[in-house]
Formats: sequence, structure tokens, C-alpha cells
Amino acid sequence: MFEVWAPQATSVDVEIGEVRYPMSASGGGWWTAEVPGAGHGTDYRFRLDGGDPMPDPRSRWQPDGIFGPSRVYDHDRFEWGDELWRGRDLPGAVIYELHIGTFTPEGTFDAAIGKLEHLVDLGIDFVEVMPVPPVPGGRNWGYDGVDLWAVTENYGGPDAFKRFVDACHRRGLGVILDVVYNHLGPSGNFLAPFGPYFHSSASSFWGQAVNLDGPGSDEVRAYFVGNAMQWLRDYHVDGLRLDAVHALHDSRAVHLLEELAVETEALSAAVGRPLTLIAESDLNDPRLMTPREAGGYGLTGAWNDDVHHALHVAVSGERHGYYDDFHGALPKVLSHGYYHDGTFSAFRGRSHGRPASHVPGYRFVCCAQNHDQIGNRAEGDRLDPEALRLAAGLLLTSPFTPMLFMGEEWGTRSPFLFFTDHVEPQLREGEGDRRRREFVGFGYDDWAEKAPDPGEETTFLRSKLDWNELDKDAHRAHLDWYRALIALRRAHPELTDPRLDRVKVDHGESWLVVHRGGLRVAANLGPVPLTVRLGTGRSAPEHVLLASEASVTVQGEELSLPPRSLAVVRLDPPV
Repeated sequence: MFEVWAPQATSVDVEIGEVRYPMSASGGGWWTAEVPGAGHGTDYRFRLDGGDPMPDPRSRWQPDGIFGPSRVYDHDRFEWGDELWRGRDLPGAVIYELHIGTFTPEGTFDAAIGKLEHLVDLGIDFVEVMPVPPVPGGRNWGYDGVDLWAVTENYGGPDAFKRFVDACHRRGLGVILDVVYNHLGPSGNFLAPFGPYFHSSASSFWGQAVNLDGPGSDEVRAYFVGNAMQWLRDYHVDGLRLDAVHALHDSRAVHLLEELAVETEALSAAVGRPLTLIAESDLNDPRLMTPREAGGYGLTGAWNDDVHHALHVAVSGERHGYYDDFHGALPKVLSHGYYHDGTFSAFRGRSHGRPASHVPGYRFVCCAQNHDQIGNRAEGDRLDPEALRLAAGLLLTSPFTPMLFMGEEWGTRSPFLFFTDHVEPQLREGEGDRRRREFVGFGYDDWAEKAPDPGEETTFLRSKLDWNELDKDAHRAHLDWYRALIALRRAHPELTDPRLDRVKVDHGESWLVVHRGGLRVAANLGPVPLTVRLGTGRSAPEHVLLASEASVTVQGEELSLPPRSLAVVRLDPPV
């Protein structure tokens, strides 16, 4: 059965090969047709009112890319091997974000399967995969996706993605998929001719906003809700990361995010495993992850950029653009979640956010690096290894859900640059300038001089991880630090305790001591040695559980820290 929603069309044909089959109007703007002999593997397109052939808006398979025909895909043909998988919850978890195209030299799902044991050994719980729908050309971050129900052939197509998810589950890893519902890519986007998919006036820097609240929006919302359910149900994905939800224009009484949460909860009950929804938002609004019973949207969690910015400023000293708001912000974010919780933001020129200290810490997904914060720099450069070890020590002992970005665990020096492969000359030639304009006011005034051309293949190739770095002593030692931190987090319940009101932070200009139950996390962020008091008010001996430098020493409640070092201390006897 072929079906398509095209409410403004007066006739619709499904075209298979050179033959057109008329479709019948079935009510509500839907058209259907039975074509004898068509099934899995059949290529087809739709023609509206005798116009040009176009791919199916709900195409499950685009083997020849965004301008090619759709292909019938039968989800039931795939043989899963994850029958024993019962899912994974977000509390206590560690997430690992990766881009399939640059995670391995081959850049495919099947090649990524070969690296999963590395993630298991590291102690990862969830793999978060950047967007996988078809994109222009052979390389892209994924946020220019169209044909949102399909999986790009660049990575291997739909069966390959299922093999990847299946392999993750058989190794105890959950999978979170990054999805983009606030806009579609500028190339190969054929949704508009089919119906009122786009907002009549609202837009963002990335493109025209989707129509979530105007005439005809019931079916548009169903398109995106159905897409989300497909990933969770048919691809066995364990969660979705919802891109830039602040760019969703929805004035309805029931916001799309709440609708997604309701449907996800129902599906979770049906499939018998937990399903996770995580929003990316710059609004600092805890209502996203407040339960619906308490008047929120009911999502599982949200990215918290305030924690990233505070960590970055503390370990790097950078103060340009939005970072200038976050000098000295680290003590507050570690105990309150948001730094801007109604406070004035100089970068925005207004107050921003609302308090969130009542929210369990695990609902905040936080990082020291991610694809945006690296890739939004002109040269795609990462934190230096010394700064990264400090940031990781503070992140992985925090009450939040930590997220790592691929390669940081061994301190890779591979950049993660912004890259595209647009087919149309006007898009290819203007991409670098568009990218520069996106960051006006961010303190990157030399962007044009430093940033490589996004369309050059070398920009993409430079962004691939160099796994050979793991043969070098310095990178192996860096990896050992990450493994030890994650193992420590597993071993001590104080470190996964999500109650922010139980986090206390003593601090000075260049140091801080974080109280986590019977543990103290002490960091010297400055260039000179110093001694800090652990705040126990007693002289009983303490024990260093983990330290970034061998010369860390403890005597009673005094801890001596070399420059740029961190230590985790256990109180004895514990309090």
C-alpha cells in the first residue's frame, strides 16, 4: 500500500519505473494506491497534479540520495539479536557523543561496531549518534537532513543502522539518536509541495520553521511524532536528543514536546523498556524536564550549556563572546544547575533563565566538549589535554549526567571542523560566509581568516579521529585518567547522587573543593601550587582515591595540590 498526505493536490500518481499508477483520495488529504507486485526494494516516486517526480515525504530508504527515488523498506525483514535487552535509564549514566562519518576511517555504522568494545572498556552507558537522515553529498554534520524517516547511505543505510543498534545492545550500550525537528536542510527538501509543512512567517538562522500550530498542522505534527516513534520502535533506539527545541514555533496549549513525551511514555510501556527524551535548549527553562503532573513538558532531561561554559572558562581562561558571562560561575553551576537562573546576561543584554536547583541533577546532560562547542570554533580546536583532564575530573564527579565527545577520552588532537558537501553551487560557495555570519558577536572576528572551506573534502578528512594516537604513551595515560574517573563514579554512590541541595562548593580565585557526601573533589585551576582545606573540621586522616598528579598529598584536612591538578579524597571515617 502506497500512501501520501497531499491535501492541496487534485491528483496524485505513484510512479514505478516508467509506469504511473493513479492514487485515490481517502479523506483528510491522504491518497492511497495498491500496486500489485510492489514490495520491499521497489523504487518509486510521487507526482502531484502531473508535476515533477518527487521522493516520498515519509521515505524509509533513499539509496540514491536526496534527489533519487524512494525505495520501499520493510522493517519486519530485519532479524534482531537484542531480545534480552531491557533498556537503560538515564540516572547514573555516562553518554558518549559521536559522528559516524568521522568516528572511524571508514565512516560507516559497520566500522563503528568495531570500536564499541573501546566504549565498553571506558565505562560508557549510552552512545549518542549525531543525525543520520540523508543529506546533500557525501559528508555533513547531519543537521542539513531531509527525508527525515530514512537513513543516509553514506553510513550504510537502514539495515546498517539497525546492525549498529543491535551490536550496541548486545554489549550493554544504549543508543540515543540526535533528531532535528525545528527545520530541514536547504537542499533536497521536497516537503513544501506536498502540504503546509512550513510556518508561513517564522524562521530561524537555519531555515524556515515547521508548521506546528497553523492550519493543517495536525498532520505536520503527526509527521514528526510518527518519525520519533519510528526510531524508538522500529530501530530499537533507546532515546532521542531533540535539537534546538527553542527554535520550535508552537503556540498550542499542548506543545509538541509534551505530545512527544506522552507518546514516548505510551510506547515505553508497550515495548517494556525505558525510553529517554533529551532536549537541547538555550532557554534555561526547567519546565522542559519538569513532570507533566507538575505542569512541565515531561522530558527526561536537557543539555545544560551553562555547565560547559563555566567549565571551559575555568580551565581555559577564555572570556570572549558568551564565555564572558561565566567567569567565576563554576561553583554556582555545580550546585544549582543553571548559572543564568533569572540573572543578567551581558552577552544577551537582558536577564535570562529561571531557577532549577529543585531539578534532579541527572536531568542535566553536561559536557566539557561537544560537537557544537568544538565545531563552532573556526579551527575546530579542542581543549588542550591538561585543561581537559581538569574539566573531566570536575564533570565526572558532578551530580549531572556527563557526556563525552568522541576522542576526548584519549586527548585526541584531531579537530572537529564544520563540513558540508552541497550539490548546488550557490549553497556550496556561500556556506563559509553563512557560517561566519552565524557567529557575529561571538568573539570570532578572525573566522574568515582561520576557518577552512566547509565544502573542501580535506576539512572533513581532518576531522576524522586518529585511532593510532592510542599507541602513544601520553594518549594512553589520558585514557587511563578517564577510565579511572568513570570507575570511581561507579564505585561511590555520592558521585551519582543527583540531589543538588547536597552539593556544597568551597572556592577561592583559582581553586574549589566540592563536597559530595563523604568525598571531596579538590581542584587547583591556577599555575602555582596551593594548599586547600577539605572543610571537615577535624584532623582525622583522609585518603586520596584519585589524583591527576602524583605529587598530591593530604595531611589531616589539608590537601596540597600542584598547579592545574585535581584530586578526589575520601574522608576517614566517612561522614
